[in-house]
Amino acid sequence: MPRSSARSGGLYLGLVPQLAAARDGGTPITLDHDLDLFPDAGRRLTVAGLAELVDDTAARLWAAGVRPAEHVAIHKSANFDIYVLATAAARIGAVPVMLSPALDGESVTTLVGRLDRPHLVTDAAKLAGPLSLDRLAPSAARVLVTGGEVPGTVSLAGLAGSPRRRPVLLHPDHPALMTHTSGTTGLPKLVVHSARTLRGRLLPQERLASLIRTRETVALHVSYVHSRMYLALAVLLPRAMPLVVMDDAEPEAVAELFAETRPGFVETHPNSFMEWEGLADDPRRPFSTVRYFSSTFDAIHPSTMDRLLRASDRRSPLFFQIYGQSECGPLVGRGYSRKNAHRADGRCLGYAMPGVTRFRLVGRDGAPPTRDTPGYIEVSTPGRALTYWGEEERFAQQVHGRWWRGGDVGYRTRWGCLHLLDREVDVVPNIHSTLAVEDAVLARLEELSELVVVAGPRQEPVPVVCVKDDRPLDPERWRAAVAGLEPMADPVQLPHAELPRTATMKIKRIELARRLRERTEPAS
Repeated sequence: MPRSSARSGGLYLGLVPQLAAARDGGTPITLDHDLDLFPDAGRRLTVAGLAELVDDTAARLWAAGVRPAEHVAIHKSANFDIYVLATAAARIGAVPVMLSPALDGESVTTLVGRLDRPHLVTDAAKLAGPLSLDRLAPSAARVLVTGGEVPGTVSLAGLAGSPRRRPVLLHPDHPALMTHTSGTTGLPKLVVHSARTLRGRLLPQERLASLIRTRETVALHVSYVHSRMYLALAVLLPRAMPLVVMDDAEPEAVAELFAETRPGFVETHPNSFMEWEGLADDPRRPFSTVRYFSSTFDAIHPSTMDRLLRASDRRSPLFFQIYGQSECGPLVGRGYSRKNAHRADGRCLGYAMPGVTRFRLVGRDGAPPTRDTPGYIEVSTPGRALTYWGEEERFAQQVHGRWWRGGDVGYRTRWGCLHLLDREVDVVPNIHSTLAVEDAVLARLEELSELVVVAGPRQEPVPVVCVKDDRPLDPERWRAAVAGLEPMADPVQLPHAELPRTATMKIKRIELARRLRERTEPAS
């Protein structure tokens, strides 16, 4: 049996639970929900129990007809069994293709159609809702469901007890996993990872983990279809860190779960941290034991970091902000403490990881990249994906030798820190940085739960605000908060639930701007 899941130049996700179990099978894993595929497994697992579920699922997939190098598209209701299904597919040498539960049926059908006659794993809820078996039939080799019996599908529950299979390891440069981009600009792109590029992503994450000197309970609220989930567990499981996997991100549920499990390390999306800010004053003190906070999907507002750090009773808690991209994994980062989080520049993303990642700025329109004339951010990393499946030319357009241009614009400070001002597609005329404006106003108005500046029907800057508990926005406080900033239109207040979001909770700014235009355009 191989001794490491990262071997022969690659990280093999299908081996991660098994090898972690061989080191310390008793490490606990706590769930806040039942597994759809294994409803009797309960919410208290161990690493050895997880490895057993993956091995069992791999046997069922093989019995259902899945073979090495074949595509297994996974699109089902949000649940940790998505991780089990993906690693089980990888264990028998298949290529898991992760499709967010939040995707609409039309997008799923289109993406499945781009693959090579994939096996589709879904559930009865999706087939009774957005998915159509008739429309999927021409593209999918077969449709597998995690539970129950659905006509025209194969039930994985009915394949319990299938003979176990030995792991299959593909060449480290063969496609090993597909995830997709956030879809903030339209139909998501399928990002192809190999075992070798996954190992390239593992290196900087192992360095971050090496900073944690004590054994901490780790609470994760991360999209099950994002590569971060698979890399996080590839780092944490071998280190025997007790794990809490969260599906319910509602603040009340989070407070109850943290009061019970008392995590020392918490990782989630920036927008989830914003929603949890109110828990800093909760009498149950859910963050009192947290030594490390980690946000790895996007920049986070300094006021959010400051409030959460001050809610911890630990000595010298830290907030790690890591900037990365779907195509490249983690790229730059830095840590903040109680001493500096409140005065942090929200546009400062941090520094490249020595010996692993690099970045450079390339001028736009011939102008050298500076704060006033930001340039394209290009990065170099061994974790860069192979391509976009079915859109190879589109991927190649963003490759410049060893450098990858991801669509963000920013500048480098004299101390070598990378500052992100905006995504190129989100730039709003007459606003130097929409993200900087949002940082400034959120720091001044604690009652806001979200603020997004988008281009209005006439390309004017329109601030869209959400207020905690959906209370009315105080216009006087708003005017005082935006005084001294670039001129903007009057704010548009929306309920928090109406903001269009990606699987990682990012705001779909282009979609939000489109909806605002529809609200203001006269009906034809």
